[in-house]
Amino acid sequence: MPNTVSPTSEDPPRRSLTGNWPVARRLRAVLLIPVIVALVLGGIRVKHSVDTWQAADDAVRVAELVQAANKYASDAINERDVSVIPLLKGERNAAAVVQARSTTDEDARAFDRAVDRMPQNAGLLRRVGLVRAGEKQLPTVRANAFTSRLTGVQTEESYHLVQHPLMEISNELGFGSNNQASFGRTLYAISLTQAAESLIRSIGTHLLAEDRGTLAPGELDSQLASFRSYAYLEKVALQEYAGAGTADDMARLRKALTAAATRGAQQRADAAAKARAAGRSYVTPPDLDKMTSEIAAGRTTAQLAAEGITPESFFAASTLGFDAYRSIEVHLTDTALAGARDIADDARRDAIVNALLVLAAVLVAFLLAAWVARTMSRRMRRLSASAIEIAGQRLPALITRLSRATPVQVDSRVAPIPITSTDEIGEVARAFDHVHREAVRLAAEQALLRGNINTIFTNLSRRNQSLIERQLALITDLEDHETDPDQLENLFRLDHLATRVRRNGENLLVLGGEKPAHQWDRPLPLIDVIRAASSEVEQYERITFSGVPEAEIHGRAVTDLVHLLAELLENATSFSSPHSEVRVTAVQLPDGRIMLEIHDQGIGLPAEDFATINRKLANPPTVDADISQHMGLFVVGRLAGRHGIRVQLRPAREQSGTTSLVMLPDTITYRTAAEQPDTETLALALAAVKEASSSRHSIAAASIAAQGAPPAGFDGLHGYESWNDRPSDPPPPGRDEDARKPRAKGARSRRRARRGRGQESGPDVSRSAPPWGTVE
Repeated sequence: MPNTVSPTSEDPPRRSLTGNWPVARRLRAVLLIPVIVALVLGGIRVKHSVDTWQAADDAVRVAELVQAANKYASDAINERDVSVIPLLKGERNAAAVVQARSTTDEDARAFDRAVDRMPQNAGLLRRVGLVRAGEKQLPTVRANAFTSRLTGVQTEESYHLVQHPLMEISNELGFGSNNQASFGRTLYAISLTQAAESLIRSIGTHLLAEDRGTLAPGELDSQLASFRSYAYLEKVALQEYAGAGTADDMARLRKALTAAATRGAQQRADAAAKARAAGRSYVTPPDLDKMTSEIAAGRTTAQLAAEGITPESFFAASTLGFDAYRSIEVHLTDTALAGARDIADDARRDAIVNALLVLAAVLVAFLLAAWVARTMSRRMRRLSASAIEIAGQRLPALITRLSRATPVQVDSRVAPIPITSTDEIGEVARAFDHVHREAVRLAAEQALLRGNINTIFTNLSRRNQSLIERQLALITDLEDHETDPDQLENLFRLDHLATRVRRNGENLLVLGGEKPAHQWDRPLPLIDVIRAASSEVEQYERITFSGVPEAEIHGRAVTDLVHLLAELLENATSFSSPHSEVRVTAVQLPDGRIMLEIHDQGIGLPAEDFATINRKLANPPTVDADISQHMGLFVVGRLAGRHGIRVQLRPAREQSGTTSLVMLPDTITYRTAAEQPDTETLALALAAVKEASSSRHSIAAASIAAQGAPPAGFDGLHGYESWNDRPSDPPPPGRDEDARKPRAKGARSRRRARRGRGQESGPDVSRSAPPWGTVE
C-alpha cells in the first residue's frame, strides 16, 4: 500500500488572508488604502482652508458694508450740519442743501448694494432692519427741518434715527484682529465721537445763527442743555476710544487732532490777514474748546461775536475736529477691509494649494496602484469586456437572428475570446467559450423546434382549409335548394360555424409566419374592407359605420386588414351587451394616414390591463403555450406588423367599454393625384374639425387632421384617453372557452342572413374577393 501524507491538526493548511478575495476586491484594496489616507489628511486641510476662506470672504463683505454704512452716516449728519444756516434763512433749495442731500442719497444707494452682498446672518439682518426703519423717517425730517413742526433741537436729533443704526453696524467688524470685540468697540467709539462732534457743530451753529428773540419760552434752555450734553458725550466717547483702542490708535488720534489744531491756527491767521488787508477789524476767535465752553455758558450772540465766536468761525473750527474723527474712522474701516482681503487671499491660496496637493497625492496613489495591478488587471479587463460583449451584444443578436430565420441560414459559429494564456485567466476564458457555444447550440435547437412547430401549424391549416372550403361549398348548395325558412336558418348557423373553423385555420397560418396565398390585385375602397370585416362577425347587425372616408386600400394589404378588423370587431361584439351598438368611425389625415376607431359599450378592462395588451400588440411575443389563450391578440399584432399598422386599445370615454384605435399608414392607403389635399382643402378640414370636436366620436383624430401634416415621430394615437394597464381579467362566467378568444364569422353568413330576413342584399364581398386567408 503506498504511503500517503494527510494534513493533521498539528500541521493545518496555511491560507492567505486574501486568498479567497476576488480580483476586483484586491484591486480596490490596493487603490483604497492610499486614497483614503490622502483624502482624510488632505481633506482636513482643504476643509480648514475653505472654511477660513469663506469666513474671510464674509468678513470682506462685512467690512465693505461697514465702510458704506460709516460713509452714509457721516454724510447724513454732515447734511444736517451744512443745512442749518440756509434752512434758518428759509433757503430750502440752497445749493449747499441740495448738494448735501444728493451726496447722502448716493451713499444710501451704495449702502443698498453692500447690503445685497453681505452675509445673511441674524445680527446683520437685525441691524439693517433698524437702518431701514430710520430711512423711512428721513424724507419727513427733511421736509419739516427747522419749521414749527420740527424745532431746532428736534431736527438735529432726528437724524439720529438713521445715523445711529448705521454706526452700530461697526460692532460687526473685526475679523482677523486679535480681539474682535475690541476692534469693533474702537470703531464704534470713534464713530460716536464724530457723531457727538457733529451735533455740537449743528446745535452751536444754530445757537449762533438764529434770532433768539423769536424762540419760544424754554426753547433756548433746551438747546443749551442739548449742546452741553453732547459736549460731554464727546468726552465720554473719547475715553471709550482710549479704553478700546491700542497705543497706535491713540497716537493716530493725537496726530489727527494736532493736525486739525494746526490747520485751525492757520485758518485764523489767514482770516486776520485778509481782514487787515481789507481794512476791517478782526477779532481772533479762541480755540474750539474755548468756543464750546463760552456757548455752553449761555452768552449772548453779541457777547460771543465780541470774542470772535461767529457761526462761520465756530463751524469752521468744529469741522476740523469732525474731519479728524472721520479720518480715524476711515482708517480703521480701510484697515479692517484690507486685512480681511489679505486673509481671504491667503485662505484662497491655501485652499487651492491644499486641494492641488491632495489631488496630486491621490493621483500618485492611483498611478502607483495601477503600476502594481497592471499586469493582473489587463487580461481581466479584456476577459470582462469580451464576456460583457458576448452576453450583451453577440449572444442576444445571434438568438434574435435564430428566432427570425431558418437556423440553417444563420452562422452559429462562436468566435473565441482573444486570450491565449494557459493560466487561471485563460482557463476562465475557455470555460466561457464553452458556455457560449452551449448557449448558441441550445438557441439553434429552440429555433429549429419553433420552425418545426410553425411547419406543423402551416400544414394543419392548409389541410383544414381545403376541407372547410368543400364544406362551405356543400352548405351553399344546400342553402340554394332549401325553401324551408327554419331549415335555411339552421344552414346559415352551420355556415357560420364552418367560417369560424376556417378563421382558426387562418390564425394558424399567421402563427406559422405564412402570408395569405391569395392577394387582392387592385385597390379596394375602405368602406368595402370594413364591410367585409364586419361580415366575418357573428353579430354583424350590431355594427354601424359613420364618417368613413372615400379612401382605398392597396390590394396587398386588403386580406390582412380584413382579418385584423374582423378580430377587433369580434371582440367588441362578444364582450359587450347584445343590445348595444358597436360603432366604427374613420378619418383620413392630410398626410394620407387613416385613423379607424371601434367603440363598444362592453364590460371593459381594468385600467392596468391595457399596458400589457398594447405591448403585445406592438411587439408580438414568441409563439408559446400562452398564445392559445390570447390567439386573437397575437394574430392582430402579427398582421399589424406586416404593414406598419398601429393598433392600441384605450378605455372608452363612456362609463364602460373599450375603444380600439387602428392607424393605417400612408403606405397602404391609395389616393390619386386629384385626391391630394391642397391648402384650401386643409382650411376646410380645419373648419370641419371644429364641428367634429363637438360630436360624440373621432375627437382626437379630428384634432390631428386639423393640424395638417403631423410632426416627426407623431404616431397619431397621442391625445386619446390616458390609461393604466395590467393583464386582463378572465371573461365573465357563462361564456364558453372560445369566447375568451377573438371570433370571426364568414361573409356568406351575413349575406345569407340579410337574404333570409328579407333585406336588400348589398355588394357580395365574399364573391368579389378571394376567401380571406384561404390557402389552396
